[in-house]
Amino acid sequence: MTVTKDQIESHGLKPDEYKKIKELLGRDANLLELGIFSAMWNEHCSYKSSKIHLKKLPTKNNIVIRGPGENAGVIDIGDDDAIVFKIESHNHPSFIEPYQGAATGVGGILRDVFTMGARPIALMNSIHFGLPQNEKTQNLLSGVVSGIGGYGNSVGIPTVGGETKFNSTYNENILVNAMAIGHANKNKIFYSEAKGINKPVVYVGSKTGRDGIHGATMASAEFDENSEEKKPTVQVGDPFAEKLLLEACLELMKDNSIISIQDMGAAGLTSSSVEMASKGKLGIELNLNKVPCRENNMTPYEMMLSESQERMLIILDDKKEEEARKIFDKWDLDFVVIGKTTNTNRLILNFDDKKIADIPIPALSDKAPLYERKWTKSKLSKNKVKIKDLKKIKIEDALIKILSSPNHSNKSWITDQYDQVVMCDTIQKSGGDSAIVRIHNKDKAIAISVDSSANYCKADPKSGGKQIVCENWRNLISVGAKPLAITNCLNFGNPEKPKIMGEFVECVDGIKEACEFLNFPVVSGNVSFYNETNSKSIFPTPVIGGIGVIDNLKKIVNIKTKKSGNLIMIVGKTLGHIDQSAFLQENFSIYGGPPPEINLVNEKNNGLIVLKLINENLALSVHDISSGGTLVSLAEMSISSGLGLKIYKPKKLTNSFEYFFGEDQGRYLIEFSKNNLKKIETFLKQNSVFFEVIAEVQNDIFEIEKTFSLKTKDLHDYNNQWYSKYNAIN
Repeated sequence: MTVTKDQIESHGLKPDEYKKIKELLGRDANLLELGIFSAMWNEHCSYKSSKIHLKKLPTKNNIVIRGPGENAGVIDIGDDDAIVFKIESHNHPSFIEPYQGAATGVGGILRDVFTMGARPIALMNSIHFGLPQNEKTQNLLSGVVSGIGGYGNSVGIPTVGGETKFNSTYNENILVNAMAIGHANKNKIFYSEAKGINKPVVYVGSKTGRDGIHGATMASAEFDENSEEKKPTVQVGDPFAEKLLLEACLELMKDNSIISIQDMGAAGLTSSSVEMASKGKLGIELNLNKVPCRENNMTPYEMMLSESQERMLIILDDKKEEEARKIFDKWDLDFVVIGKTTNTNRLILNFDDKKIADIPIPALSDKAPLYERKWTKSKLSKNKVKIKDLKKIKIEDALIKILSSPNHSNKSWITDQYDQVVMCDTIQKSGGDSAIVRIHNKDKAIAISVDSSANYCKADPKSGGKQIVCENWRNLISVGAKPLAITNCLNFGNPEKPKIMGEFVECVDGIKEACEFLNFPVVSGNVSFYNETNSKSIFPTPVIGGIGVIDNLKKIVNIKTKKSGNLIMIVGKTLGHIDQSAFLQENFSIYGGPPPEINLVNEKNNGLIVLKLINENLALSVHDISSGGTLVSLAEMSISSGLGLKIYKPKKLTNSFEYFFGEDQGRYLIEFSKNNLKKIETFLKQNSVFFEVIAEVQNDIFEIEKTFSLKTKDLHDYNNQWYSKYNAIN
C-alpha cells in the first residue's frame, strides 16, 4: 500500500525528503519503512541541521580514547583508568510528563555509559524552568526533581550535583539535561560497531511495549497548544529493571563474548540495529516474531519504533550464546536471539514468514539529509547601562535581593531529594564549584561540573559559548582538579529559522574557540532543537558538563573559608562589567547590554596559576567569581563555612556596585594564610597575573568597611528562605 501525503507529513518528513526516500528505495515505502526513515532522519537521530557545524569542535588530544560518534565519550585518567561520560536532553518528554520524562532521561544516559563497559559512578543534571509564578512551573519542577531522584536513587547511582535555573524563556519549554559518568578499565571499552557475518543479534532486558512510539520524532518538532496530547510518546521507566540490566551487562563484559553492544534509546530497535550495522558496514536481518512483547497483538511498526526502556541489542560471539543466556536468566531478564548479521548491507525485517521491510543501511545513515541551513548573524546590544541613571539602592539590599532570588538561593530542597553518597565514593556533594567522586579504592578522584548561561548566549552567542566553557574550566580548577574534557548539550529553538540557526552556529564557534585554546576537547554530546511553543523560542542554552582529575586526594579544596585571620585575594582583574549581571536582573529587571568580554589568554593563565597555588598548599579555599560578581561569591564562601569576612572598601574603582557586582570573567577568590602573602605575591607577579587582597576572614560578621555589616547567620537565612515561601504560597 502506498503511503499518503498525510502519513508522510505526520511522520515529520518534508515532501522533498520523501522524494529522496523513493529514489533510495527505487520504489514507494510502505508504512513500516516510512516509520523507520522518519525515526532515523529526524533531527534527534540524524543531526541533519547541526552535523556540519559540530565537525568544527575539537574532539581529540592525548587523553581522549573515544570522541563523538559512540554512545559516550571516553578519556584516559591514568593507571589504566578511563572515565566514560555524556550529557543528553529529555526536554520535550519532561514538559509533557515531568516525572517519567525526567526519570527516563536518567535511565537513558545511564545505559549510554554502561553499554561502553563502564560502571556508572555519578549523575549530574541541568534543569531549567519558567518563572516561579508561572502556573505550570511548580508542578513541572516537582515532577522533574522527583523523577530524577526516583530513578537515580532506585538504581543506586549518586546524583552528586547540577544546576536549577528559572527564566520566562522556559515557561512553555523546560530543559531537562541529564549527565552520567562511569569508570572503566581503559583496555576494556565496548563499542557499537557490528563485526562478523551470521553472528547472533540478541535482544536483552525488558519487554517491548507501546510506550515511547514516535518519541524521537516528537523531540524533533515544535510544541503547540495541543502538546499535552503527546503523552503516549513519553517512555515509562523501571529503575529496578535498569539495575538488573546494568549488572547483567557488566557481568557478561568480563569475558570476550560481546562483539558489539548498543542501547535501545531514541527510536528503539530501529536506531540500535541500524547504527550497529552502519558502523560495521554490514547488514542485519531480524525476525520480529521473536521480539519479547509485554502487550498483545503488537505490530511490526510498534515493535520497531517503541522506545520502551531498559533494553539493549548485542551482537554476540555465537560460541558464547549459552553462557550469555545463563547470565541474563540469572538476572531474570529476557535474552532472545532475534536475528543475525549479514553481508547484504541492508535492514531486512521478517514477520509471519514474510519480508515486510527491505532498506539499504546507507539510506538510513550515510545518505540521510544533511542541511547547511541559512543563518543570520546575531544583532548584538552595545547599549551599556549607566549606574548613575538607576534608582538608588543600598549595597547590602542589593546583595540580599540576589542571595534570596530563585536563581541564587540555596537549592538543598532539590538536592536533598537525591541520594548523593550511595556507593560511598562521594567526596564533595552539590553546593560547591564542582562535585568530587573518588575512583574506588584509589587515592585519586574526578571533579564534575555542569554549567550554562543562557542570558550571555542570548546577548552574544559566540561570546556566550566561550564563556560557558571557561566557567566550567574555572569550576573544575576551583576544587583542585586538572580540567580534561567536556560533553555538551546544545538546547536551541527551530533551526529552520535563520535567526535561531545563527545563534547555534555562533555558539558552536565560541565553544570551539575556547575548547581549542584551553585544550579542553568535546568528547560527546547532544543537540536539542525545536524547543519552541507557538513559534516562541527559548534562549540559546548550551550546557557544558566537564570532567577534571585530582591525582592526590589531599590536594582537594572547596569554597569554605577555613580560619579567622586568613586573607582573601582576587586572582584576575576586576573591570566592573555590570551589563547582563545578576545585579541588574534581580534588582532592576534589566536584561539588556553586552555580556562581559572573554580573554582566553587570561582564563588559561589565571586558571593554571591558581591550580599551582592549590598544589603547593598555598590556596586553602577557592571559589570562582561568576553570576552575582565578587560580593555574591564572597557571601557564598561565608555562608558555606559560617565564618564572616571583613571586606576592604575598593580604592581603584569609583563605583562600588560595578566593583562588587560586575561579572568580569577569569577571576578566582582564594583564601590563604597571612604568612604566605609575600610568597604568593612574588609567584603571581612572576607569572604576570593581576591580583589584589580584598578581605580578611573573621568570626561571624560579614561586612564591607564603612558600608554595612551583617551576621553570617542572617546571610544564611536570606539564602535559604525563597523556596519555603514559594512552597507555602503555591
